[in-house]
Amino acid sequence: MITFTELDQVPDAFGPSAVTIGKFDGVHTGHRAVVAALLEEAAAAGLSSVAVTFDRNPLSLINPDRCPASLVSNEQKLGLLADAGVDAALLLRFDQTLAQLTPEEFVTSILVGALHARTVLVGEDFRFGHRGLGTVATLESFGEVYGFSVRVVDDVRPGGGRRVSSTWIRELLEEGDVREASRLLGRPPGVRGVVVHGAKRGRELGFPTANLSPDSQGLIPADGVYAGWLFWRGRRYPAAISVGNNPTFDGVPQKQVEAYVLDETDLDLYDDEVEVQFVERIRGMVAFTGIEPLIVQMTDDVERARRMLS
Repeated sequence: MITFTELDQVPDAFGPSAVTIGKFDGVHTGHRAVVAALLEEAAAAGLSSVAVTFDRNPLSLINPDRCPASLVSNEQKLGLLADAGVDAALLLRFDQTLAQLTPEEFVTSILVGALHARTVLVGEDFRFGHRGLGTVATLESFGEVYGFSVRVVDDVRPGGGRRVSSTWIRELLEEGDVREASRLLGRPPGVRGVVVHGAKRGRELGFPTANLSPDSQGLIPADGVYAGWLFWRGRRYPAAISVGNNPTFDGVPQKQVEAYVLDETDLDLYDDEVEVQFVERIRGMVAFTGIEPLIVQMTDDVERARRMLS
């Protein structure tokens, strides 16, 4: 996948293209339905497939108090779009200049001028341009003027119920329901970060853990213990994962992610980047009265993780 971060990076001869536009936070099953339709349109008409997205949630500029945490980083989002099969992504910086574009300016500068769009695919609630004044109907009217068609892709509603959305997935992660979040995402939720040195309490207890740096990418689920996977250097390892501040010990930072790789004690992960994926929640985080009951519980957690992942 080719990635552009500025309009002037797009070659003059690029396209013609089939384009979809959105935040794509999480690149969940709803987003993937749009991308699948995009690839279908592009293949049928011999067009380049392009996903236009933004480097931040527009609310971070327009209404910061209402801006939610992102499910994935820009790096993760671009990787997921590449995995979905699009030819190119245009990651635009959402600043005052972009926010002030009228709907027509958005169309002429981005869709027509840079990408030479022939078809544009959007969701039912698509809005664009200054103050979100552009609607699907607005886009369709511009399409008649500037020579592109518009296709509205139906929302994904599991069982005919609630529409799949980043908001819903965020709610599930806040509850620790990673299994349901996985269903909506189409993959287990995960965080990516560099392994750093910790207090080494896990090693002293017989369960050496990989501690992810506090600035890891991705939205961390609710405190608790999870069964999941650790990805390192192209390999996948089963793991029991702790999220939280470990209330049995004092002075542990909030939202620490620690992964104990099952049956592996000699992996040297320090200073390497790993990804941790959460498959199933085993239990919530609790404080123990001493080391012995903690070890008993950790032993049980590991065995439950093993069964869940087998």
